[in-house]
Amino acid sequence: MADLRLNRVTKSYGDHLVIEPLDLAAEAGEFVVFVGPSGCGKSTLLRMIAGLENTTGGEIEIGGKAVTHLSPVDRGVAMVFQSYALYPHMTVEENIGFGLKIAGLPKAERKAKVAKAAEVLQLTPYLQRKPKALSGGQRQRVAIGRAIVKEPRIFLFDEPLSNLDAELRVQMRLEVARLHQELGATMVYVTHDQVEAMTLADKIVVLRAGRIEQVGSPMELYENPDNTFVAGFIGSPKMNFVNCTVESVSATGLSVAAQDLGSATFTVTNVRGPVDAGAKLTMGFRPEHITTSVDFPISGRIDVVERLGNVTYAHVATVNGARIILELRGDDRVRQGDTISFKPKPDRVLLFDPNGQRV
Repeated sequence: MADLRLNRVTKSYGDHLVIEPLDLAAEAGEFVVFVGPSGCGKSTLLRMIAGLENTTGGEIEIGGKAVTHLSPVDRGVAMVFQSYALYPHMTVEENIGFGLKIAGLPKAERKAKVAKAAEVLQLTPYLQRKPKALSGGQRQRVAIGRAIVKEPRIFLFDEPLSNLDAELRVQMRLEVARLHQELGATMVYVTHDQVEAMTLADKIVVLRAGRIEQVGSPMELYENPDNTFVAGFIGSPKMNFVNCTVESVSATGLSVAAQDLGSATFTVTNVRGPVDAGAKLTMGFRPEHITTSVDFPISGRIDVVERLGNVTYAHVATVNGARIILELRGDDRVRQGDTISFKPKPDRVLLFDPNGQRV
């Protein structure tokens, strides 16, 4: 395994800048996930690390060695794509070992490496099968096996689970996490699915329009997002946002009036820096960061109820037209059409300026 360093790396197609100059580090053995909406540049960035795309500027280092101008085969990386790209006429054993055969590795050594990878991926019983006799998850494991036998310094994954159904995605997500723990390898993983990012990553890199919005552990990004984009992208259901005005400032926090919640006023204590009275801000709070009671000042009508067993999500329309999602735990018997009263927890409310930046 090896560390990865991107130093002022950028990418342009003609006059069109798709990756703004960025710096990023992945430590040896770390699982780093690039996440963001379609077109944000995450796959382009991964392909530059792999050497499949040339950089327009900046330097890429792997294990302390500059690899910016090296070919993919000389970088010590292995890439797993969204498409399995297996040879249909070859067995699982032949597919996994094909790259080693092309490299001229002796047959005995090749078979030993394939057998070891198959054991790690629980593919040993299927080595003599052909891809058409495998499930989607098994085919993806074969594709991962091809990467493992190369013994790369860094594994690169480009949305490898996108072609799988929901149940297989969950299963393969667990297998990728187990694989990382077993190999202890450095892994860089691209996905648009924030659930995959939250459950797999040691470090998440949130990208938007070719630039890094925030880097941190899953819970750092969940609890302390730097802006409304990260706050809204990380977490499911997403964070609630409403307009508010700062009425007064004291040593204990801010007194905030939330117009979208019927002009209810309450105290906010989770503030990063000085805020002036009268400031027009956006208030954010997650569905679970609320309390309910019949005498609370904020109320709304429940339009939709989602029951997921251990948790219920109530979609609420306030009297001023705001749309709020509330997470209700326990034996909540709320119904569509009910009126519910609630308030956000003061220490879990986040405030953002008109540019969407955290204050």
